[in-house]
Amino acid sequence: MSHSPRTRTVLSCTMLVVALVAGATACGGTTDHPLSAAPYDAASQVVLGTASGNAKLDPDRPLEITAKQGAGGRITDVTATDAAGRYVAGKLSADGTRWHTTVPLAAGAHYTARVSTEKADGSPGRKVVTFDTGVPAKKRELKVTFGPDEGKYGVGQPIIAELSEPIEDKKARAAVERGLRVESQPAVEGAWHWLNDEVLHYRPKEYWPVNATITARSTLDGIKVGERLWGGESAPLKLTTGDRIVAVTDASSHYMTVYRNGEEINSIPVTTGKPGFSTRNGIKVVLGKEYFVRMRGTSIGIAAGTSESYDLPVYYATRVTWSGEYVHAAPWSLGSHGAANVSHGCTGMSTGNAAWFYETVRPGDLVKVVNSYGEEMDPFGNGYGDWNLDWKEWQEGSAVHGTGAPRTPPAAQQARLRPGT
Repeated sequence: MSHSPRTRTVLSCTMLVVALVAGATACGGTTDHPLSAAPYDAASQVVLGTASGNAKLDPDRPLEITAKQGAGGRITDVTATDAAGRYVAGKLSADGTRWHTTVPLAAGAHYTARVSTEKADGSPGRKVVTFDTGVPAKKRELKVTFGPDEGKYGVGQPIIAELSEPIEDKKARAAVERGLRVESQPAVEGAWHWLNDEVLHYRPKEYWPVNATITARSTLDGIKVGERLWGGESAPLKLTTGDRIVAVTDASSHYMTVYRNGEEINSIPVTTGKPGFSTRNGIKVVLGKEYFVRMRGTSIGIAAGTSESYDLPVYYATRVTWSGEYVHAAPWSLGSHGAANVSHGCTGMSTGNAAWFYETVRPGDLVKVVNSYGEEMDPFGNGYGDWNLDWKEWQEGSAVHGTGAPRTPPAAQQARLRPGT
């Protein structure tokens, strides 16, 4: 009997499929290999901590899960989470006899631990254990207040965290940092920086992205931070950013150039601080806007009645330092705009230009002064000078990435959550 080429091909394929099926049966038909069995119940092989019955574990002590001696098995993996889904870091001994937590447990929390084991022949076991932690007596709570207020800000706005208790120890500071989460969409790299024992700032490596959504929250609730100090509940914060507005004031050319998302949108003739009152160099973050401010020389130490004293009504005032540096309307010095520096430290411009600037910027936008004879902007203590530190310097102020050493500004100029007048 003869076959056409097509018939032979079909028969050959059919025989190949049969052969493959037969081969699969021959290779996988046996069920006596230990790894092919369903995981056995490892309850008889593991011991959870030192708890007995329904006793609650002490959150001030590490959790231990051990393999029973003589039970013929070892621990291969442990995954522990709390009711909020937070994973608990731990370490397994090389011989598989002991796993223990390497971070503090939360107080008053419910945990689930999934334990994997294996016998000498390699067969796998599983055991899910649950436990609760107690609440220590006489504990103190660490609460966190995030700032600024919710709203829309410029891309230079730092996130502020004010703590209800001072934290001095580096290990405790690192625990606090890890529990303070800042996330943005789009995502960017960022870090915390300790200003002092109770205040931290968070900023990204570069400015925040344009039109980003930023959330800050604490996951410290129930987590031990220090001796008798545990994290408490804290309200989260949500911010958004707008366009990237950067105003560059050149004190030598007497002009301010304003950029939106990298493109120049205005060039404004200005006057800055005269000798003895030179405007600070560096990057400043807009703190707030005040339509009217009464400016007096006595507020910056100028005695009333002297040749330098002044008392002026000022309009369209955009604040950039706590000590009183503004970008504002200065119609009394109009002839010097674009030509000379005659102010007592502020950046003055015509009323029309000041109104435009006032309407264009928002808190969090950036004002950079160059080529002034003034001092450098203080990174902290007189506004938000955070961007005057390079990324390496910024990370050095983190207890996770650097030393976390405190930076304490003068008491009268402590960083605040809200702009003041």
